[in-house]
Amino acid sequence: MSPPRTIAVVTGARADFGLLRPVIAAILEHPGLELRLAITGIHLLPPAYTAEDVRGAFPVSVEIPMQRPGAVGRPADAAALGRGVSGFAAWLQERPADWLVVLGDRIEALAAATAAAIGGTRVAHIHGGDRAEGVADEGIRHAITKLAHLHFAATARSAERILCLGEPAGRVRLAGSPAIDELPAMPPLDETSWEAMGRPAILVLMHPTGDADVVEESRCDLLLNRCLAEGPVLALDPNHDPGRDGIVRSLQRRVGAPGFTRLAHLDRPRFIGALRRVRVLAGNSSAGRVEAAAIPVRVVDVGSRQAGRECPRNVLHVPGWDEGSLAVALERAMHEPIPPFRHPYGDGHAGRRIASVLAELDPATVPLAKRNSF
Repeated sequence: MSPPRTIAVVTGARADFGLLRPVIAAILEHPGLELRLAITGIHLLPPAYTAEDVRGAFPVSVEIPMQRPGAVGRPADAAALGRGVSGFAAWLQERPADWLVVLGDRIEALAAATAAAIGGTRVAHIHGGDRAEGVADEGIRHAITKLAHLHFAATARSAERILCLGEPAGRVRLAGSPAIDELPAMPPLDETSWEAMGRPAILVLMHPTGDADVVEESRCDLLLNRCLAEGPVLALDPNHDPGRDGIVRSLQRRVGAPGFTRLAHLDRPRFIGALRRVRVLAGNSSAGRVEAAAIPVRVVDVGSRQAGRECPRNVLHVPGWDEGSLAVALERAMHEPIPPFRHPYGDGHAGRRIASVLAELDPATVPLAKRNSF
């Protein structure tokens, strides 16, 4: 009997871990696979220190620090990327793997994919082919596609984009998004937890897009003011992209105000539980177009961060930071029903589908050298 294939999985943030959970669980359950889980990136930063969420759910093989506390901005991200490439190169040399699995478009995924592809480990990429501007997300996501040897697209359109980038059709699999796999098992928050959060009508999750802190602060002020005019608000802290400090200042100023609750972090089950209880998710998180669409809950998506990403009909998109347009969108979201729609991100079985392909596809049959298909 052949030994199990070793699958190295990389998680760098609470966002990608939420999506990777069903993939990691399916790898652990599969008799033909052996998991090696790496924690990196903002998991290892205070104050939330979300590495504890990962360790509490799965066995962890290694921690690879990248970012440094207090170091923010594009130059800091570039330096963190370099540390990540070095760290993953050393780990993969010491503990070779048959496949390295990354998800999405963050610098942690790019660091791991770069170290693997150049160092001789085959890369499997989940959620390639999507479009989302973010800070440097669009370029990073497609760069990982060109480094990767196997592609698990979340939607049919994303699979088409991967093919347009010259990747061989036989290496592109339409898997769906693992973000929706676990949702049926995650109920609404209980009354005690909900009461402690102030029984919010709106959950605000706004991430920076790389602009100056003062710009991000002003945008968050606008969003919070309009949301608080509609009802009680629960706001979560943003990720650690450039511009974070401005958003945090805006949130901190409102702590103690009537109808406002701020939390640094909600683990995945409590975040989904909160989504099931609010009327609206407002901000610019990809959760609005994936998880919130599957529940479904109304979303007001503001600005350019998710520009280009497929937009289910639960989402009202406000392209610019215009107060009048934002007020209209929030009013509609609070009072209009969600029209019927078909979720573009799959059927909720992506994790097992991905694990099965990793077990069945012999990596020796996948050339390390890349060649465009046209």
